[in-house]
Amino acid sequence: MDYASVANLPTMFFDQARALGSKSFLWAKVDKEWRGTSYAEARETVIKLAKGLISLGVEPGDRVVIVSENRPEWAILDLAVMATGAISVPAYVTNTVDDHLYILEHSGARIALVSTEKLAKRLIPAARSAEACDTVISIEVPKDATAAGVAVHGWNEVMAKGDALDLDIEQQARGIAREDVACFIYTSGTGGRPKGVMLTHRSLLANCDGAHGLLETYGLGDEIFLSLLPLSHSYEHTCGLFFPISIGAQIYYCEGPDQLAANLTEVRPTIMTAVPRLYEVLHDRILRGVDRQGGKKAELFREAVRLGIKKYEDPRSLTLIERLKDVLLTLLVRKKVGQRFGGRLKAFVSGGAALNPDIGKFFLALNVDLLQGYGQTEASPVVSANLPSKIKIHTVGPALRGVQVRIAEDGEILIAGDLLMKGYWHDPDTTASTIVDGWLHTGDIGRIDEDGYIEITDRKKDIIVNSGGDNISPARLEGKLTIQSAIHQAMVYGDKRPYLVAVIVPEQSFVDDWASANGKTANLEVLCEDDGFRKAIAAVLETVNKDLAQIEKIRRFTIASAPFTTDNGMMTPTLKNRRHKIRESYWEALDALYGKG
Repeated sequence: MDYASVANLPTMFFDQARALGSKSFLWAKVDKEWRGTSYAEARETVIKLAKGLISLGVEPGDRVVIVSENRPEWAILDLAVMATGAISVPAYVTNTVDDHLYILEHSGARIALVSTEKLAKRLIPAARSAEACDTVISIEVPKDATAAGVAVHGWNEVMAKGDALDLDIEQQARGIAREDVACFIYTSGTGGRPKGVMLTHRSLLANCDGAHGLLETYGLGDEIFLSLLPLSHSYEHTCGLFFPISIGAQIYYCEGPDQLAANLTEVRPTIMTAVPRLYEVLHDRILRGVDRQGGKKAELFREAVRLGIKKYEDPRSLTLIERLKDVLLTLLVRKKVGQRFGGRLKAFVSGGAALNPDIGKFFLALNVDLLQGYGQTEASPVVSANLPSKIKIHTVGPALRGVQVRIAEDGEILIAGDLLMKGYWHDPDTTASTIVDGWLHTGDIGRIDEDGYIEITDRKKDIIVNSGGDNISPARLEGKLTIQSAIHQAMVYGDKRPYLVAVIVPEQSFVDDWASANGKTANLEVLCEDDGFRKAIAAVLETVNKDLAQIEKIRRFTIASAPFTTDNGMMTPTLKNRRHKIRESYWEALDALYGKG
């Protein structure tokens, strides 16, 4: 596809739908069976829904909020909104009533789309309080569908309105300019109120072009995507929806993180994008399975990983015997691992946060291509990614096609190109300080190596500066902690302090095993105060500290009484630590760690 000649996103979809017709497009599990929607069927539904929105008064430039779990209707809603010339405003399903109210008020949306009755119960009260929003459209019509000041319409009702309207939506959509805003993506953020990032049709198409340039060496054909990340996040919105549309791919919507392993074998995807946390979960599940199996098979697996890592780090270092053994292990171990991912996976792509290099090497050692990339919502979002032909997992690869990258004098990574946002909605001052002379100031610190690969060394705002003036990366240390089988999550703290401390969330299997061996109840709220359990965690921490520089060593820790989750506000929807929230919750315990001798 010549992305430069595409008029806009809905037109790209309409053209693909006409060309592909009955080819399967969107898939979801219904009554335990996968059911698909073809490109032609999706086109017909998008047109009816777009006309229905227009019948309710939606005009070009209006903002329309979407609150839905990943499902085929999400894609159809998004495309229908854009086809009217309006602006799609995705919102996370984890949002509270106050979160929804903020986005409705800040965006000025007058219509909101919601999928389920459960989600409507948080959206409708927000819509009732919002000044501009007077209409909610729900796929599942709530039982109490009447709400003072808000008209609630069902999906079928709006579709019927559209069916009765004589209007050529495709022709109207062709008039949308590439420079027009396609969507607002509200950054989930690790602190403070989210900002509305205005992404244009041009910026999203530029990102699709860059992704195509990255993956075309695999030989793009009838690709199968397994979509897991929230579509309200820019990473999945671009790479899990519009890029697949641009290459005529099929998209399966994962049932959820707990069903990922099963869905991988059912769907047999060729490409999957996810955040590092999900690769960590897969890594841990595989190792637990190997440990349970034990015996000769476990020995062969560990040897396959060892030799694979050695080959990745220096292919010439393998002896003749090791090379022969490595070939045999590919047949005995690696091919079986590949079957666990469906057997036709071309690549996992990691983004949204820093990937622990050890996790990356683990998958690469098993002949699973894991391409670490880098991006920001303000860049639509992908900036760079490792090339399939040359993976350097400690880096985030070279810039995508059409992207310019340079390093500022203070080490900050700067980005330029068509992929950049139009700006922050209603925030010209922050826009002006973020994009200066056409260059996006990312806030990330890094370097570019001799191959043009970008290495992220830290985040400006997340760098810990201890009382001695040393700069320390908390993300790097947290990665080293969470790769330990005993540690599920961690948050490292120590800004303006003499040494580092941490909040540790133990892995539940570790909690269960320790409690069983010591005759205790596997209750984390109780065990976090148990001296024996604390000593067990301290021993794990000491293992990590052995490989750290003196200023990086974690001297003390507190055990969290519960995991960090999106529900308790300690994680973003893309599973990154919300440091300020964790600090708020554990402030007294953290402060007390510095009061001990």
